[in-house]
Order: sequence, then C-alpha cells, then structure tokens
Amino acid sequence: MRLLSAILSVLLPICLATPEKRTYGTHNYYVLEHISSSASVSLFDVAQALGVEVVEQAGELQHHWIVRKEKSQAEFVGRGEISDPVIQAYQDLHARANSPLSLRSEEFNHARRIISSVNYLSRQTLRRRVKRAPPPLSPPSPSSSRGIAERLGIQDPMFSRQWHLVNDDFPEHMMNVTPVWDMGFTGKGVIASLVDDGLDYESEDLAANFDADDSYDFNDHEALPTPKNFDDHHGTRCAGQVAAGKNNVCGIGIAYESKVAGVRILSGPITDIDEAAALNYGFQNVSIYSCSWGPPDNGRSMEGPGYLINKAVVNGINNGRGGKGSIFVFASGNGAAHGDQCNFDGYTNSIYSVTVSAVDYKGLHPYYSEPCAANMIVAYSSGGGKHIVTTDKGKNSCATTHGGTSAAAPNAVGVFALALQARPDLTWRDVQHLCVETARMINDDDPDWERTAAGRLYSYKYGFGVLDASRYVRAAQSWKLVKPQSWFLSKTIQLAEGTMDASNTFTGGQVIGKGGIKSTLTVSTQMLIDNNFESLEHINIRVWISHSKRGDVEVEVVSPHGVKSVLASTRQGDQADTGYPGWTFMSVKHWGEDSVGDWIIKVSDQETEEHNGTFHGWNMIFWGSTIDPSKAQKFEVPLVDNILPPIESTPRPTIPSATTSIQHTKPTSLLPGDHGTAEGENTKPAFSSIKEDVAAPTSSPTSISSTPDEGWFSDMSSLVTGQKWVFAALGAVALFGVGAGAFFWRRRMVKSRSQYSALAGGDDMSMSAVGGHQMTAATGGPRTTRELYDAFGEVSDDDDDELTTLRPPHARTTAGLGFHSGFLDDDDPSTAAGLTPKYRDQQEQPGEPSSTNRAPSPNGSGGSWEHAS
Repeated sequence: MRLLSAILSVLLPICLATPEKRTYGTHNYYVLEHISSSASVSLFDVAQALGVEVVEQAGELQHHWIVRKEKSQAEFVGRGEISDPVIQAYQDLHARANSPLSLRSEEFNHARRIISSVNYLSRQTLRRRVKRAPPPLSPPSPSSSRGIAERLGIQDPMFSRQWHLVNDDFPEHMMNVTPVWDMGFTGKGVIASLVDDGLDYESEDLAANFDADDSYDFNDHEALPTPKNFDDHHGTRCAGQVAAGKNNVCGIGIAYESKVAGVRILSGPITDIDEAAALNYGFQNVSIYSCSWGPPDNGRSMEGPGYLINKAVVNGINNGRGGKGSIFVFASGNGAAHGDQCNFDGYTNSIYSVTVSAVDYKGLHPYYSEPCAANMIVAYSSGGGKHIVTTDKGKNSCATTHGGTSAAAPNAVGVFALALQARPDLTWRDVQHLCVETARMINDDDPDWERTAAGRLYSYKYGFGVLDASRYVRAAQSWKLVKPQSWFLSKTIQLAEGTMDASNTFTGGQVIGKGGIKSTLTVSTQMLIDNNFESLEHINIRVWISHSKRGDVEVEVVSPHGVKSVLASTRQGDQADTGYPGWTFMSVKHWGEDSVGDWIIKVSDQETEEHNGTFHGWNMIFWGSTIDPSKAQKFEVPLVDNILPPIESTPRPTIPSATTSIQHTKPTSLLPGDHGTAEGENTKPAFSSIKEDVAAPTSSPTSISSTPDEGWFSDMSSLVTGQKWVFAALGAVALFGVGAGAFFWRRRMVKSRSQYSALAGGDDMSMSAVGGHQMTAATGGPRTTRELYDAFGEVSDDDDDELTTLRPPHARTTAGLGFHSGFLDDDDPSTAAGLTPKYRDQQEQPGEPSSTNRAPSPNGSGGSWEHAS
C-alpha cells in the first residue's frame, strides 16, 4: 500500500499537469496540505480516512492537493443545514487523537498519525471576481468622427490615434517606446500572462502572438481562455496594448513581438485555490502577470488576498522564472472619485506588486486614479479628452474607449517585456529598482511631490514618476543586479495591553483622543546586522485599531529622517465599524533610506461625539537587500499573522478553516463614464486632510520601545520628585476623606426623611430637596450634584443659572443608571419670577457605542466583496 501511495505521489503531478475539469454540481472540492515526514501517513491513507478522492496537485503549490467527495442526496435536494462529512470526519479524528480518555489503541494511534499528516484542510466554494471594465458608452453622435466612421464603414489603421505611443499634441507625454524599437527590442522571446476575463486568440491582431500552452480558463475549467460573456473584452484589450502585432488591423502593441497568454478568472465566481493556481500558471515560461482587478473601488472596502493566494504569489516570487521571480503588475484602482486609496487593497499594497497609477495624455492626474504610499509609478491612460486605442474582441475589431488604471498597467507590462528581452536575467526586485531609479518626474509644480531621505522625489499620485520605456531599457542594459532579499519583523507594540483574538475581538488599547496617539518603534544598527539587512526598500506597517467608523481614521508613519508616509486618509463613504483588525499598509516612500532610529506612528480620527476608536497595537516589517547573499533566506507565508499579540510559531489549526468564492470587481467597474474626457489636475495634494507634521526624533536609540501611554494625569509622575509634593498629596487625600465623610453623613440624614411625601406646589422648597426625595423614594437612587458640592462647603455652579430649562419629572430615565444617574443631575435651579422647576437628565445619545468591541466580519475586513454560492 505504501509503495502504491509513493508511486501515486510521483505520477499524479506528471499525469495531471493540465487541471482537471471541476464538477461542482455533483461533488464538493477541498484543498488538503499533506505533511510528508517519518511520522506521517501517506496521502492515500489520509484520503481514505477522510473519505475523499485525490484529484490533482493544487496548482504549483507543492504538498497541496485538490480532493473531492460526491455530494449526498440531502445536499442535492437542499434539506436545511447539512454538516460537511469530510470536515466532520477530520474533526472526529482530531477529537479522538486528543481525547484524554482515549486508550493507546491502534485506533488512537491511527487518528494521531492522520491528524499529524494534515496541515491545512478547507472546502472550496465558488465565488465571483468582478472586472473593472469601462461602462458602456452612449451611442455616438451621427456628426462625430466615430459616428461617421461607423455609418460609412471606414476602417483605417489606428496607429496615429495611439497617442500613448506617439503623442503629436504633447510629445513629452507618451510611453517613449520608439527609441527602444530603433534599438531592435520588440519583446521577442518574452511571455506576459493577462489574468483577466479571457483573451480572443482568434483576433487577427493577436493570433500570431498567442501562447496557448500557458493559457487556461479557471472559470469554466477549459484549456482556452475564450471570452464568452458580452462584457468579456477587457483582457483582449489589455493584451493588444502589450502584444498587438505589427499589421494592418488596428494599432500596435508596445512589445509587438512578445507572446501573450490568457488566464480567465474574472467571468464568474472563483475559489482561492483556483486564483492561486492562476497566478502561478505557466510560471516557468511566463515572465509577467498583468492584473487589473481587485476589491471594489468604492471607497468603502478593505480587502486582500487570503492564505493560499499569498502563498502562490510568494511561490512565484521565490520559484518563478527559474528563481528570478514572477513579475506581478497591478492597477492601482479607479476609486479616487469615491475617496478610495490603494493602500486599502491588499493586492496593490503588496511588496510583490508593481503598482501602477494613471496620468492622461497631457500628463495630468485624472480624478479617478487612486493615490497611496504603495504607488510605485504611473503610466499613460485615459483622461483629458483621450482614450487608449487598442485591439478588441472580434476577428479584426478595435477598441477606442479603453482606459482607467487598468489600461495603465498593461502599458507598464509592455515596457517590462522590452526590458526583459534586453536583459533576461533581471529579477523581480531588479524590475522594481529600475522603476524607482528611472521614473521621470512630471508636473514639477504639483504640491504633492516631496523629497525623500534618499534624495528622490515622491508623490502619492505619481509614485516616483512616469514610466519611460527608453530610460528604463537603457538603464536595464547596464544594471548591476541587486543582492537577494532580506527582511526583519519588529517587536509588536501593544498599547495599554491591547489585544485582538482570532475572532477579531479587541480588548485593552488606548482610546484615540484629541490630537491622536503617537507611538515609537526604534531600530538599531545591531538589528540590521543580526538580520543580515543592508538597504531598505519597502516597509509594511500592521495596525490593530478598533473604531465605530473606519473612514474617520487617519494613519501616518514618520521615519527617523522626518519623512512622513500617509498610510490612511479619511474615506467619507467607509462606514464600517470593524476597524483595522491587523490590516497591513505598505509604503515605498522610504526606498533607500537609512532605517536606523525612531519610527513614529500617529493614529487620529475626526474627534466627533458620534464615533470613537481605540489604538491597540502595531508592528513593522522592513524589506530590503542582504549584507551577505550567502545567508539569504526565502520568505514563507505564515498561516496566521493578524492576531495581537502575534504568535511566535503558527500551530496547526484544530478546526479546518473554510474559504469562500469571490467575484473580483471588473477592472473598471467604478470607472466614471467621463474617464476619457474629464480634465486632470496638477495642483492638489493627494491627502490634504492630514496637516500636522510629526517631529522626527533627534536621539539615536538602540532598541525597540513604545512611547509611554499618556493618561489623564501624564505629569503625575513628577509629583514624587520632591518631598513637598508628597506632603501635598497626603494633605489632599486627608481633605478628600473629610469631605466624603460629611457627604455620606448628609446623605444618611436625608434618607431618614425619605418617608415624607412631596410638598404642595405652592410650598417654598429648594429643588435639591425635591430631587433628592423623588430619587430616593422612587428608585432608591443616590443624592445629587448639589449635595456633593454642599458636603465640601462649596456652591454649585448651577445656582447661578436661573434660566436653565430642565426636563420634567416624567421624562426621567433612571433604570440601570445606578449612582451616575443621580450624580449627573443639575439641582436647585431658582423658582423666582414664576418659573416652574423642571428636571434635566444627561442621557446617552441614541446609537452611541458603549464598547470598542465590534462584531467581526467573516474575513475580518467588512465583507464588501460580492460572494456567490
């Protein structure tokens, strides 16, 4: 049996190199991570114990297997809640293996060996990815050039309209590719994969450059990525930007002799493991993955990839292209008009992504293009009266209304393809370094530009500048390859013992008060040496913040050299009360900076009475190059990384976690209809709401530490610095004790008279006595503010306010308020001038939160993606 299992483990990956067609209608599918060790059992034995059938290896993830089980009759007829037999079998085995009552029997040993052989098990359910496709245009005017061309059937080559290649009106604003073509580089030998809604491989513009071997349809599980839905045209248009052939059909691609593969994921719901496989599909042949999709660009969502998808991305980085690493290019998003920012998208703020925003043909910032500290570069796209002209779905169809950041990204992909032909040994990090080094500054008067500690200019709108093909490829030819990657994770700082468990329940933490909260993390030179860390590239900042309105929160971090990265600005549409449950921000603004010294984070909100929050903790990851390349280590994705405080080593889950199907937003689903005609700008800073600068520290600390929490009495510690303060404190305590004793004596005397009824309305009596009588007789509650003042021989300020209008007795609400309901009452208003005395009660406003704990969403981020069953 063991021999058979060993043979299967070798033959399965070979025999099943092409993914098997899924039959979700008749079977349930699962992903199982099998641990192969001397103490474990074979995959065959695990499958037999769980009652499943092994289908194939899960994409390119080693030791991960797709298994399935036929659905029961109850599942077919939809009878109520049906327990999952595979998950139940795993849980039964786990309970049997860990039961203290179990005997050391063969059954017990078998269960222990099965459990120790499974690291991960989850049922796969379908979910839909949504494209960010441009909205349909209204019918053209009969008198417009487009209308006349359609009416008369005019078909001309469109190269003259491809202004992003040659801009006759503004020649300084184009991708500047013709000098690279003159050098003889056309992308030959390089493959780019369009992870999108399909690719029309029968188009005359793309047929000669289509790579069928590295194409696949993960929506319908078929070999070819045929665009089937009416709106499945975005992938074809993006492919035309990269590799449309040099012919007489439409226009021409930037790398017109490169190859393009199509991987279809955006035309229906898709599981995590299929998305993971898509991002690794053909990863030894494919150099670049073009991705223009993600969470909705609506200014409300905060979503990122899950465990399996993160593993696939890191797998591509570590092992793709023979170890040089897959290059992932993501569009930054089109939600700026909704207040969205690309640091709320876990794909675009990944250190593994080249995140690309857009500028229009005049070089201006189009109002749809999202800003954030994760933006690396910009490329040209729609706006200011122009669109991107490219190939469209159909045998010889052309698109004239393409645009958005999802069109900027493929323009960058085309430039990278040219560079890889010129320099095939570039690693994924070399590609990013070249972006930083060669990006061209535009709109030098734009106030969004800031100088970094390394001397570069950076903008949240433009990144390090616009991508220039000629500058990029020329630099690549003589580029010295960077050393392998190094990183280190800082100590996690918990403010006021802040925590968050696996269910996203917060405890402790420091309330975000007026002026916000600052905390300091210190990096020493020894830390860099200990972690083989030489130079800084990206930084990650993970935060744990609970808040009743996430869109009110602002987060920024300031480096030891005083360079500030705005990580989150206000988002008016984000009403989520789930806060930041271990959300990770990213910034490239500190690229090349010396990381030694104090890093200061500031968390603030809008200081409204309706919404409040608490800062619980934070940490940082520093990414860069190694000192000694021989000691470089590859990063591995942790199974659990968002709880506070983090766990040192991730234990195996006792209960398998389930994944859900997601439909990504279409590449430009929220792109405004006027994305090609609206004028851009170069006069506005990206984040104008954050004005206060955090002062950089002047000291050179040598260890990680947090800023001491500042409570109401932040200066109380100074009281013990001199003996006079000690005596003063003792005297104050003694005085308080005397006053408290007098107060409770007066209270006891009042209670002794509580049996008397209220005086008639015409009798002359102070309101403090009336209030005290009603409270004591009706509710047994305490006396009021006036009595506390009287106990200390003081006069209440309320005595001077004779015209205060108070609530009548019937409006009082005292149940459940206890001591404080009476303590906060205003007493003894004047009855002069014929005023009728009334009561006032300060009650909690309706809807006011009473706790910082929030109910977690299933994915810990608000659940804003569209799910499909």
